Amino acid sequence: MPAKLFSFLFCFLLISFSFAETYTPEEGSDELLKNRKEKIPYDKNLPDVLIIGDSISIGYTPFVAQLLKGKANVIHNPGNSQGTTNGLQQLSSWIGDKKWAVIHFNFGLHDLKHVKEPGTSKNSNSFDDPQQADLATYTKNLGIITESLKKTGSPLIFATTTPYPDGVKPARKPADAVAYNEKALEIMKKNEVAINDLYNHILPHLKKLQRPKNVHFSAEGSLFLARKVAKEILAKLPAK
Repeated sequence: MPAKLFSFLFCFLLISFSFAETYTPEEGSDELLKNRKEKIPYDKNLPDVLIIGDSISIGYTPFVAQLLKGKANVIHNPGNSQGTTNGLQQLSSWIGDKKWAVIHFNFGLHDLKHVKEPGTSKNSNSFDDPQQADLATYTKNLGIITESLKKTGSPLIFATTTPYPDGVKPARKPADAVAYNEKALEIMKKNEVAINDLYNHILPHLKKLQRPKNVHFSAEGSLFLARKVAKEILAKLPAK
């Protein structure tokens, strides 16, 4: 390799590494817990269900797997899906070449949070800083993601972003969950994607099921969400 080319590549990799950011789970997330739930062995004779989502889905997915035990293999995308910016980059690897019986997905909670720089995970507690993806960017990104998921031919279910109180960190305005959900619902209606309205499902029960000043839920709250998710998925599974 020519010396100049080697030098250029080395500098490029060094710069890329210096700007690389490590995703940090938020306080209260089930991502921080070890050995959360008993893992269910994979059964090749059962249909495969893919759940794409952030830490809220990481909390309810193990319960969904238990509820659908013997009916489907429930698989969550690796780690936290974060916002639509990350979703656009990772979607093809999450889908892979597997034929999914159902894909249940959500984006929004990370898009609407405030960050030091747009499109990053550098969380901010100030509303003066930008959102990870403003409403226009979120709408555009989610539209592209939905179109890509439709190409799989799998039945799709979109879950609305769950509510949260004032004062959460990083900074999130409760009204933004409503605004982002409204745009998401427009996209899903246009693409004839089924809706799992987790926002309104859990809204009356936040004081009992959500952690104080947090977007995350107690184990009881995650189970409450899981029952709704399992019900919606089960309705889409192919008949035996």
